[in-house]
This record gives sequence, structure tokens and C-alpha cells, in this order.
Amino acid sequence: MKIGVVAASSRFPRDLADRLMAQVAARGDGIEVVFHPDSFLEHGHFAGEDAVRARAVLDFANDPGLDAVWFGRGGYGACRIAEAVMAGVTPAARDKIYLGYSDAGSLLAGFYRMGFPRLAHGPMVGDLNREGGAAAIERALDWLATGTASALDPNLDDRPTVAFNITILSALLGTALEPDLSDHVVLLEDVSEPLYRLDRTLFHITSQPAMRRIAGFRLGRVSDIVPNDPDFGQTPEQIVRDWCDRSGIAFLGSADIGHDAGNKIVPFGRRRVASKPR
Repeated sequence: MKIGVVAASSRFPRDLADRLMAQVAARGDGIEVVFHPDSFLEHGHFAGEDAVRARAVLDFANDPGLDAVWFGRGGYGACRIAEAVMAGVTPAARDKIYLGYSDAGSLLAGFYRMGFPRLAHGPMVGDLNREGGAAAIERALDWLATGTASALDPNLDDRPTVAFNITILSALLGTALEPDLSDHVVLLEDVSEPLYRLDRTLFHITSQPAMRRIAGFRLGRVSDIVPNDPDFGQTPEQIVRDWCDRSGIAFLGSADIGHDAGNKIVPFGRRRVASKPR
């Protein structure tokens, strides 16, 4: 299997690439990983200018020699290039697996709207910087290479499923990237937000007519919460349950996803395995 890593959002340090390559080599299972050379560019906050990042994603998406595109890290920036990427993909792009989460959700959403069949919310190379991050990388590589079920969120059932960062999902609604999530179980997670902002974002999400057609929400981990002053008075689960009650959307329980090394893989749709390597 040949996997292409690309930085679609924030800056990506070279040392992470070196650490990943060493971990892949230690596996000795024939997986080949290549980094797009533009992944290490810097332009303010971003891994290169918007047009450069869009071109890099398209270079790998449209490359028939790659089996998968793995997003290097999140941060911010994918929404700035997503429409250009959607406009530039060729039929070869549909054959690949795409893996990422957080800010990469903008691209996953657009691809899902276009009917791409092999998309998944799951660990990225940047997770090597987290405590226990090497285990997250092993989980991602195992799933990409063999489709191992142990890498998946254990709460998945036979219903179509997607997973998004709460803030990213809210930003996607009403845009050209928004997919039809009717009858889907929608898994949510978030990081580094105050609870009042989480509450406001859930108001926006659950107020959308399209979101009221989903099967329901599952809530993953909401971590590194920015303190409220005064205390907000509700937990993240209580906030989500409250907005589910107000909107008539079902709350379906927990999800094993989040901005941490324990983040499990959630394939989009009903597909639960990656395609077999060539």
C-alpha cells in the first residue's frame, strides 16, 4: 500500500515526517509513505499559501499511484481550499481512502457530498505529538492496510455514520461543502472551546432543518475546555442533550473519538473497512 501525506491546513514540521517514516519502517509490512514536498512550506499560520495547499491535495488525490491520502494535521485552513479541491478532482481521486479529522473535516464533508466512498475520521500524522500518539498512528496504519475492525469506534452499527468536530460541522452547514446527512448517526467531538461557545454552536447546528433529519448524535470527548467565568453550569453532554431535547434530535450516547491518542476511526457511510491495497 502506498500512502500520500499532505498538509492542507496549519504548518507541518519536518520532524514529524521523520518520526512517522521511522515508525512505518519499523513495521516492516510493505507500507510505503510519501510526503508531498509542499507539506513543509510556511505562509503565516498555514502550510503554504491557499493555492499551493490546494494544488498539493489535488496532486495526491489525482495520483493513480497512491492508494490513500492521509492528512498531516488539523489546525485551521482546509475550508479555505476545499471548494478549489472539489472543483479539481479527477476520477482517479474517487479510488482512494482519505483519512483525517478536525479541520480536515471540511475536505471530508465535500468529498462525501460528491459521493466519494472511502472516507474516514481518524488519526493524523500530527497525533505523534500527543501523549501515546504512536499508538494512534499504528491504529491508522492497521486500518488503512488491512481494515482491522479493532481500530473502529466500537459504537458503530449498520446505520450510515459520519464524525465531525462540532465547530467544523457548524461552519460547514449552509455551504457548498455540506453533505446530505439524512438518517445518519453523527458523531461529535471538540477541543479548546469554552462551554458557552459550544452551547451556541449546538444551537446553530440543531436549528438547521437538514440536521433535524439525522438519526441522532453520539458525543465523543470534548477536551481542553477553556474555563468560563462564571462557571457555565453544564457538562458537554448536558449541553448536547439539552439541544437534542429542544430540537427533537435523538441523543444516542457516547462515541470513542476526540482530540487525543485514543481517537478511534469512523468510516463515513455504511462502509466499515478500507479498500484492499493493490
